[in-house]
Amino acid sequence: MKILWITSVYPSSLKPGEGVFHETQVQELLKLGLDITVICPRPFHPAPVRMLKKAYRKKDARPEYEIRKGIPVYRPFYPAVPGQLKWAQPHRRIGAAVVKTIKQHDLNPDLIHAHFAMPSGGAAAVVAKTIGIPYILTLHGSDVNVYPHYSKGAFKAFKTAVGSASAVLAVSEKLQEETKKLSGFDSTVLPIGIQLSRFQENEQTKEDIRKNLGLPLDQRLAVYVGRLVKEKGIFELSEAIEMMEEAPRAVYVGDGPAKSLLRQKGHIVTGQVPNHRVRDYLLASDMFVLPSYSEGMPTVVIEALALRVPVICTDVGGVASLFGKHRHLLIEPKSAQALANTISLYAQDQIWKPEVADELYQIIHTQYDAGKNARALHDQYQMVLKTPV
Repeated sequence: MKILWITSVYPSSLKPGEGVFHETQVQELLKLGLDITVICPRPFHPAPVRMLKKAYRKKDARPEYEIRKGIPVYRPFYPAVPGQLKWAQPHRRIGAAVVKTIKQHDLNPDLIHAHFAMPSGGAAAVVAKTIGIPYILTLHGSDVNVYPHYSKGAFKAFKTAVGSASAVLAVSEKLQEETKKLSGFDSTVLPIGIQLSRFQENEQTKEDIRKNLGLPLDQRLAVYVGRLVKEKGIFELSEAIEMMEEAPRAVYVGDGPAKSLLRQKGHIVTGQVPNHRVRDYLLASDMFVLPSYSEGMPTVVIEALALRVPVICTDVGGVASLFGKHRHLLIEPKSAQALANTISLYAQDQIWKPEVADELYQIIHTQYDAGKNARALHDQYQMVLKTPV
């Protein structure tokens, strides 16, 4: 069975942490004997557009082709325009680049699996129609909660991507519900999960891990992992730390435009780190904090819970279904005060109890095993291929 993945994010030799959740699932599918090829289209701005802004002149240096952990990954260029996800949907241009890559390299897939309705889902609809094969679509969060609301054109592109797919998967129950409300179409809940073998008991002490990472040994640490952008709630976290009398030290693990400003405020900012080191930062923390405005099902929350690390997270996306009866632990987004209050209570061990950690740990092992979920995905592939196109 030859499966072609189309996604806008996938790890590369230059950016190994980008879209690593995709690689987790692909590696599990590889173990099942599937033949997977990934096409990760990337934008380039034509000459007239490049003159408008310096950022448009920057060339994407990621390799056009590479083998990553046994998986062929192609990154063809497609012509981009400013603000394209808002008013000039790029799915046809992306689809044309994908079809060209398929023909140039004689890929001959049996099935397409697209990730994110926009733009990959729309592109998959174009490709599927052009070469006459079905596609499956996985929805991850922003492609349901954010992008379709940009414009009438964006909403139309979303509905086409969902409605043309042979099967639609959502990474959380909340996303499934929102998709139904927005498009009228049904979907199946199937999280990607994590490789649980990487999150077993740790032999090193927290002190040893902090020494290895160069982190303070004598301070409580609140660790954030992700892009350093406003929408992730990073400034609310900074403000919450500043308003507390006995505040932990904030550690921001990741990269983004806010990196310099956060460092100026005295926070620890690591920059981008290899994905396998994220586990160490989680284990070094006293609490993990993710105050995002919007999420699908954040992998790093699943990883933290698998390590029994206390998690402070906003009540967004599929996180509520993950926390179940402990949903009351989640906080409202965009509130530095709510963050400060919860951090203070966690620091005093008034909320996060061992039994809470144990129960959430069991949920992770039952529902978010990447190997188990890859087998369910394999079943989806087989079902679609048995259905006439």
